[in-house]
Amino acid sequence: MSMKTGAFRRKASLALAATLAMGTMMASHAALAQTRLLETGSSLLYPLFNLWVPAYGKVDPGVQITTQSTGSGTGISESISGIAQIGASDAYLSDALMRMHPTMLNIPLAISSQMVNYNVPGLNHRHLRLSGPVLAAMYSGKVRYWNDPAIARLNRGVRLPHKEIVLVHRSDGSGDTFIFTQFLSKSTPSWARSVAYGTTVSWPAVQGEVGAEGNQGMVNACKGTPYSVAYIGISYKKYTEADGLGEAMLENRSGNFVLANPRTVQAAVEATASHTPADERISLIFAPGKWSYPIINFEYAIVNSRQPNAATAAAIKKFLNWSLSPSDGNSESFMKQVSFVALPRAIVELSKRQVAKIHG
Repeated sequence: MSMKTGAFRRKASLALAATLAMGTMMASHAALAQTRLLETGSSLLYPLFNLWVPAYGKVDPGVQITTQSTGSGTGISESISGIAQIGASDAYLSDALMRMHPTMLNIPLAISSQMVNYNVPGLNHRHLRLSGPVLAAMYSGKVRYWNDPAIARLNRGVRLPHKEIVLVHRSDGSGDTFIFTQFLSKSTPSWARSVAYGTTVSWPAVQGEVGAEGNQGMVNACKGTPYSVAYIGISYKKYTEADGLGEAMLENRSGNFVLANPRTVQAAVEATASHTPADERISLIFAPGKWSYPIINFEYAIVNSRQPNAATAAAIKKFLNWSLSPSDGNSESFMKQVSFVALPRAIVELSKRQVAKIHG
């Protein structure tokens, strides 16, 4: 080999090494430049985010989104404090919280519903009928047995057991508690005057009651406790069905007993969504209408309109607009997997106007 050839090869090797080093450095810088977002909160919304995030990663690989199922109360508090960029919540912020934190936004992303499930051996294959007033009496400790006359009147011909009812409720700050107690408040004036509603409430002391964290905790507690009753988000329906839990038909405002399904949820949406204000803080609970399911709600992204920098603001806006698009995050392919209903077009437009307010 000539000296010229050897020198050429050494130069080529050095050039290749320099190119590889530059590529590694650029990849390292790209990784460092990736925008990171934290979503935390609602266990009801968590399954949908876990479908969205991998799909969105293919659209915008420059954004890394981490999801945590911590309960709506934590989602709200961590979005307000800035720990999380997106707080997932089944509950909108109260007037008091909005006065304290006027830069916060309540942005609906989808429409969900809530089941009332039970574990009554021998009857889980049937859809027992329950009403708001009867559930309020159960959770108040006034109706203590499954064959109480108040339950029996709604379920004529059903042999109900003389077994004590075990009440299961959330022990964490929860949007599911917010919408369940809102249903009890709107259907039962005595509950509204005594317990009222919120992400946390002072539950009446009832012997044997069980507290559980998250929707999965509610499913597990109900499954593991014979003669129990629980309120569980619709996105966990595949788990309640797999565990053989019963699902109640609930009495709606028109006096009809209905299950949560696309028809009954859509009926409730059509009866209430047109009244949504610009800030989108509205209850869809106990809607009028013959076929309306009584426990439906917007699933919210709680976001601070004032972000620490332009890159974070842009990343949040791009993701939320993707999630609101009927051809992307709000498509039937995503909604059906968690038994949610897509937002009506008018609500999508309201939500997009709110997203546009986010800035860095």
